[in-house]
Amino acid sequence: MAVAHHASVTVLRTLRKLGADLRDARLRRRLPMQLVADRARTTRATLTRIERGDPAVGMGIYCSVLNVLGLLDGVGKLADVATDRVGVELEASRLPRRARQSTSRKKTTRGKG
Repeated sequence: MAVAHHASVTVLRTLRKLGADLRDARLRRRLPMQLVADRARTTRATLTRIERGDPAVGMGIYCSVLNVLGLLDGVGKLADVATDRVGVELEASRLPRRARQSTSRKKTTRGKG
């Protein structure tokens, strides 16, 4: 049996902002809801839910709408390693304080000198 997902307040706030931003982008482009819904291969009712920031709508549908509006490129950069400041800091904290030669490397360099 599936367990209902309850999004946090932060997630709900972020999705509402995303929905409002998508609506604004659609209106700036002067695109009617039905046209965007058709191009995103969804229904007008689902587009309304997206523009309200409904967390139950799948990420794929959000991405389809972003694509129709020409805004999909930003999605690929959301969790990009290059912009993951926390991940980079955690990785750096795990680096050894000094580098050591491996034992096999030590044996080959000793005989040469």
